[in-house]
This record gives sequence, C-alpha cells and structure tokens, in this order.
Amino acid sequence: MQPPEGPQQSAGEVSEPSDAALIARWQRGDQLAAAALVSRHAPALARFAASCGVREQLDELVQDTFVRAFGSLDGFRADSTLRTWLFTILRRLVLDRTRVDKRRRDDTELDEGQAVEEYNALDALVADETALRVRAGVARLSPLQREVFTLRVTEGMAYSDIAQLVGSTEGACRVHYHNAVRSVRGFLHDA
Repeated sequence: MQPPEGPQQSAGEVSEPSDAALIARWQRGDQLAAAALVSRHAPALARFAASCGVREQLDELVQDTFVRAFGSLDGFRADSTLRTWLFTILRRLVLDRTRVDKRRRDDTELDEGQAVEEYNALDALVADETALRVRAGVARLSPLQREVFTLRVTEGMAYSDIAQLVGSTEGACRVHYHNAVRSVRGFLHDA
C-alpha cells in the first residue's frame, strides 16, 4: 500500500487531502478536487518540461498531461505515486513533441531577456554568468543523465520514482546522477 501523497500533517495543523482522496472526490464529480490536483502538481510538471527543453506552449503541454491523466484515471493502478505517473505522461508528451519538432527542424532559443531580476547589477551579472555556466554543463550531459539530474535536483524525487519514470533501475539512476554531478562540476571547474 502506498503512503498518502501530498503534504503531511504536523502536530496542530490541518492536513491537505491526499492525492488519492482528491482523485476519489473528482471521480464522484467534485471539480474542485481536480483543480486542487492541478494546482498541486502543475508547477513541478512545468519545471520538468522546461528542463527537458520545452520553451513554447509550456502551459498547453502541462494541460495536455492532465487531460490525458484525468481521461485515464480508471487505468491508474497506483503502482507509483500520482506525481510519478503524471511525470511519465508528461515525459511521453515531450518525447512525442520532440520527434515532431525534429521533423520540422524548428529550433527555439531561450530569450534571456525575459527573465525577471530583482538584484543589484553585480548580483544579476554573477547570477546570470553562473546560471549560463550551469546550463551549459547540464546541456553537455546525455539525455538520460540530464533527465535524472533534473528530476533529482529540481524536483527532489526519490531514485525509485526516477527509475520508474525513465524506465531504468534505481541503482542505474544513482550512477547516472553521480556521473552527471561529476560532469557538471568538472565543466564548472574547467570553465
């Protein structure tokens, strides 16, 4: 049996409903439960999609993930957490989009001028330079290493969940993560 998903209850706090409870409510017709699931998981899905290179129509991709998930909830076996299942759906959508984009040869660059900055000029310069160096180091990773690294660092996912998401073993994901960290560190040291 899976532990309840979502925020855990601390002494004296009111806990939020688990993902399983929200799914059950949604299946009984409670649209607010679906909205709660979307607001709980959409930011993490958007970050993951962006880390996979999605630059355009990010919100549409996340929305498509939920449309597919809600349309297939009857088939969700709960062998994994809802979040892991959503990441799997999103990953497949990203791979499908990547295949289509390769056929079109339509590459899109990230416009750095769109970033919101609230630092002084020196802080902004240092942060921009560091971010560019880290992005360059991460871009040099293999696609699988980049995926494992991103899921572990930005989403804090457990190796078991990452392994299930990328179709690998937990031990292999640990090795991919370790090699990715070593590679990015080496790149940052040499740069």
